[in-house]
Amino acid sequence: MQQATELKKQLQSIHRKSYPAYKSLKGSYQFGHYILSIDHVQGDPFASPSHISVHISRKDAGFPDAYSKNDLTCITLADHLTRQFEQQINHYSFRAKGSGKSGLISVSHCGQEILSRTACEITSKGITARFFIGFPANGRTINAPELEKILFDFLPACVENTFFYKNINQEELEQTIFLAEDQQAIREQLKEKNWWHLLQMVLYSHGKVVFPPVR
Repeated sequence: MQQATELKKQLQSIHRKSYPAYKSLKGSYQFGHYILSIDHVQGDPFASPSHISVHISRKDAGFPDAYSKNDLTCITLADHLTRQFEQQINHYSFRAKGSGKSGLISVSHCGQEILSRTACEITSKGITARFFIGFPANGRTINAPELEKILFDFLPACVENTFFYKNINQEELEQTIFLAEDQQAIREQLKEKNWWHLLQMVLYSHGKVVFPPVR
């Protein structure tokens, strides 16, 4: 494990070199309260963007244990954090300039459903977020100052505002967790009881006349 200062030195040393020199950055670096990992470096600025991940320990992240007490709450929390992270990085994507995909910052987009995704995983050790960055270049020549801007200015702000409980909208997260638990409880009741009887009760409580289903 290297320190963030070492990454900055390496960036300075490869500035204006041929694009493949970016591959020397692969590895993990300590950034204060999180670890940044450069897992895969793209072959050129027009190829699929580089694979990046950050890891935050449970202690540093500070989320209540109740939000990761079972699979449902873990998946819901991870889904919520992925959505919040996407909102954060959208403010910075392509603000670093260059050729091709230079400056792109993206994460897997979430649809309507709350699903388990590799973009964000929560375990007993902590939170791991995976996303993509287009390493900047002018043509196929490395533009290290632009990547430094992403890794040392843009990304820390996004990570701090997403993956640390003290910095997020705690009430919004609480409501998201509660809603997921309520929906799960309703699904379990529908399995155990006659769904038509439950529907009748709901509609009757709203003053509706209910007819039995046509069979």
